[in-house]
Amino acid sequence: MSAPLAPIIVIKKKGGHAAHHGGAWKVAYADFVTAMMALFIVLWLMGSSEKVKKAVAGYFNDPKGTASLLGTTMAGSGVETVIDADNKKQMEDLKKKLEDEIKSKKELEKLSNQIEITVTAEGLRIELIEGKDGTFYQSGSPKLSDNGQELLGLLAGELKTLPNHMLIEGHTDATPYSSDNGYSNWELSADRGNSARRLLQQDGVRSDQVAQVRGYADQMLRVKNNPYDPSNRRISILVQNGVNGAPPAIKNAQTVGGSLAKPAAEAPASAQKAANAKLEAPASAAPAPAAAPPAAATTKAAEPAPAKPPAGLLAKMSALIPGKK
Repeated sequence: MSAPLAPIIVIKKKGGHAAHHGGAWKVAYADFVTAMMALFIVLWLMGSSEKVKKAVAGYFNDPKGTASLLGTTMAGSGVETVIDADNKKQMEDLKKKLEDEIKSKKELEKLSNQIEITVTAEGLRIELIEGKDGTFYQSGSPKLSDNGQELLGLLAGELKTLPNHMLIEGHTDATPYSSDNGYSNWELSADRGNSARRLLQQDGVRSDQVAQVRGYADQMLRVKNNPYDPSNRRISILVQNGVNGAPPAIKNAQTVGGSLAKPAAEAPASAQKAANAKLEAPASAAPAPAAAPPAAATTKAAEPAPAKPPAGLLAKMSALIPGKK
């Protein structure tokens, strides 16, 4: 007799739920997170200052920065500077005034193509672009030509009336400086910037008005596709927006041990009156005699006697001492 056949077991597996909706929940979650981020940005803007609101609105209204209200720039100190319409209008008025003065000078009118005045996010940039044979400087030299001296004298007459700080930049082309004593385009660009600074200050610009003089050699070319173009040789005068400088609280502070000390607080009104009365007293009045020093016995204030602990507490503490009963 043959052995009975084993029963055949068939196992059926049902498909998981992932086949139906997959990762649809991820899309919904991403939409939720995006909506929450937008909500928090709106809440942050609602609590921000008016300058920040205007700067953000100006950026979204005109991302290219051609409108009257620009966005923000980062200064070298890490302080965020808001460029508003008032600063831009001030620079545009100065630009128009300088252009009109240059046109009124016959000697400088023919050089108007080599004088570029533009309003940027940093301020008003005035560029004196050299020609092939030298226009504002003697060829290969930091010495100013007659045209350069006349133009810088004209600029000094207008710039000295402003409270704004200025930066002066010197640039050269990529042609190596022909010298065997180590003098290069770096020294030439810096020396040309310094010669411009000296002449501006001789004509009335304040000594603290020029904040920096920079020499860039051929590192910031005006015509990048032609490093040897003569127009890469230029001097830039940047009139910065606003009155750049340290806040009044820092300017009045004194340096103590390498750190800034806070300015002294103002004296009370009563002390100020007493000081004024002392200054107004006649010089002939004899000073009051100094009071005699107190006796030695009274110089030291009597120290209060230490408080005695309660009698009950003292007895309990004595009972805890070893050997005491």
